[in-house]
Amino acid sequence: MDPQSKRILLGALLGLVAAGANVLGGVLVAHRKWSDHFLKYFIAVGAGFMLATAVLEMIPESLALASEGNAPARTVGGDTSVVFLWILAGYFLVHFFEHTVAPHFHFGEEHHHDEVAHSHASYAALLGLGIHTFFDGVAIAAGLLVSTWLGGVIFLAIALHKLPEGFTVASLMMASGKTQRVAVLASALLGAMTLLGMALMFLVRGSIGYALPVSAGVTLYVAATDLVPESNREPGAGMGALVFLGVAIMVGLKYAFHF
Repeated sequence: MDPQSKRILLGALLGLVAAGANVLGGVLVAHRKWSDHFLKYFIAVGAGFMLATAVLEMIPESLALASEGNAPARTVGGDTSVVFLWILAGYFLVHFFEHTVAPHFHFGEEHHHDEVAHSHASYAALLGLGIHTFFDGVAIAAGLLVSTWLGGVIFLAIALHKLPEGFTVASLMMASGKTQRVAVLASALLGAMTLLGMALMFLVRGSIGYALPVSAGVTLYVAATDLVPESNREPGAGMGALVFLGVAIMVGLKYAFHF
């Protein structure tokens, strides 16, 4: 089996695991077998890990691709500053969807029943989270196309918040009066969006120079704008320490790998 086929196979396995975590989160909340208190630990560690992955790996690799003559920098005479425009595009893409299509959803179990009392609110949140999970898949595949290491750390960063994503969408569905079956199906749809993003990225692998910086922007948004503020809602220093732990794990993995 050639190296490219091996990466695609690895991507398929990682995608299935990530999608499975979405479904597991939905099943746990649908059957009330998981406390949202524990999900906050995943959110806090995932926030730090994702932020460090975006800053220490995804952005530098995007710049490296550009300096080697890959799009998008190739289109402006090698000026790598255009990479940051694509990072901003990814950041504000998620910002746009969250503040127009799905303005009322949170990571963790939904406590504000009045915000999701109508079906359209829960489905709007599903669409917003679907955008997240689609780019989760794009990010994992884009990382694997660069290197197995990059794909692996992006997968770990994303996997840490997959369970809360499934938990969130299932909670929203049940808060709006949907059945347990619909709640689990909604979490499964998030997993399917991840697989779709991965499949599309492997099909248009020539666009890696664009996809990686856009994915870095999406990762920055999810980590810094969604997950860190969610961790900051908790009183005390414990959650803050877990965010730092997530960063430390990423830094430790990075230098352990290189050595």
